[in-house]
Amino acid sequence: MTHVEDELSSQPECWIRAAEEAPAHKAALPAEGERVAIVGCGTSYFMAQAAAVLREQSGQGEADAFAASEFPAGRSYDRVVALTRSGTTTEVLELLGRLRGRVRTTAVTADPDTPVMTSADDVVVLGFADERSVVQTRFATTAFTLLRAHLGLHEDSVVADARTALEAPLSEELVGCSQFTFLGRGWTVGLANEAGLKMREASLAWTEAYPAMEYRHGPISITTDGTATWMLGEAPEGLAGQVRETGGLWVDGGLDPLAELVRVQRLAVAVAALRGLDPDRPRHLTRSVILGH
Repeated sequence: MTHVEDELSSQPECWIRAAEEAPAHKAALPAEGERVAIVGCGTSYFMAQAAAVLREQSGQGEADAFAASEFPAGRSYDRVVALTRSGTTTEVLELLGRLRGRVRTTAVTADPDTPVMTSADDVVVLGFADERSVVQTRFATTAFTLLRAHLGLHEDSVVADARTALEAPLSEELVGCSQFTFLGRGWTVGLANEAGLKMREASLAWTEAYPAMEYRHGPISITTDGTATWMLGEAPEGLAGQVRETGGLWVDGGLDPLAELVRVQRLAVAVAALRGLDPDRPRHLTRSVILGH
């Protein structure tokens, strides 16, 4: 078993623990009514997108998401939350340094022995969700679960759905597809972006991701026999039928969207195996991006 497989299989237990620990981190996480920005890089940026939209949709305050390298210097926030598994990512550390003394910052990380511990005002360490793999799975979803539970939106059914996602077989037709498109709506757009990234990282697959209705405005033209379109969350009315008319495979995400992401992680590993790739050694990637000066 690869590190990726081992780590993605542990997600239900990680989510349970994150939800249980969320109340203990209340002071470090955004308070209701605060204007918040959530930042990250790569996977963490896409999970930040999902968390920001979920928070704002829940009515708990304005929330934006940015890649750490693209944070708008002129904007005013009550708190900036940085998601960083390694605690060493150059762009995150530089941003926290620029914000010091100007705005309250919180880092959510997996490693307590890294520079981020002294770069942020508050730190939440999810050491139990740390990973050996380059390709992120459980840390990203556990950090999201922490924020979701903090919003009062985590339910036991999410964990049950994750277990279903780990146990249900993936069809040979799906694994054998040549192209994969992931769709989301609202907070699940970020998850769709992450799903596409996971497939590219682990299996070098041709993948795309869109807000569900934007897919209809052009991208659907690539859909045909041998391609898959996977909806994370509830699909717009009529879209499934339009995809099936192209000859493409429609995958209706019936589980909680976060659990659907677990299914995508499994698909990435399966496609990698089919193509003779090692998902623990993704091409051109490292566990943390640390830029020279």
